[in-house]
Amino acid sequence: MIVMNATPAGGAVPATITLTAKGGEARVDSRLIAQAMDTKHQSTFELVKRYQSDLEALGILPFQTGEIRGRGQPEKFALLNEDQALFLLALSKNTKRVVELKLKLVKAFSEARRAAELHTEYLPGYHQLHDQLHRLAGGSPHERFVHVNINKLLNRTAGIEAGQRPRADVPHKAMLIAAQHLAAQAMQGAADHHEGYARAKRALEPLALIGGRK
Repeated sequence: MIVMNATPAGGAVPATITLTAKGGEARVDSRLIAQAMDTKHQSTFELVKRYQSDLEALGILPFQTGEIRGRGQPEKFALLNEDQALFLLALSKNTKRVVELKLKLVKAFSEARRAAELHTEYLPGYHQLHDQLHRLAGGSPHERFVHVNINKLLNRTAGIEAGQRPRADVPHKAMLIAAQHLAAQAMQGAADHHEGYARAKRALEPLALIGGRK
């Protein structure tokens, strides 16, 4: 899902550039680039088509069709990877707006890479923690709530709202990974899931204090 930041004509470049994932790779919508450059998307898309072979030398170049608005024709757009987006901007005059957009694109793609790395770190810790809980629950008919409660505790410690883990930013995801590690360590040797939860809660208190969420 692409989130289009509203940029009025003659306005500033959006404070953040929203990327989308396509084929496991972060990409930017050509419509968003046009919007940030304060130009019509048709002009940007024509530039993409004109230099399509050059852009494809930098990776797969997927095209998509947007939703029809009113009685208009569906709009085609491209999803560009980092190299393709920067190449496209290199074809434009190096105005202050273009330079600012380049910088924000570099930052956005850098954060996307870091988020992907953190997700890779997050999964093993997640499975380790819940495997531990499964053993401590010992066949309890209420095991599902044991997992739910530890997830609530971890989310609260990391400052992540319920259901928002997939969309958590880098600082919150890093805090979550640290919280999972501390909780898993604390639960080692617990007699049952009640003791395991109590140990995890005590172990996470200092981390919650650091984040101001105690």
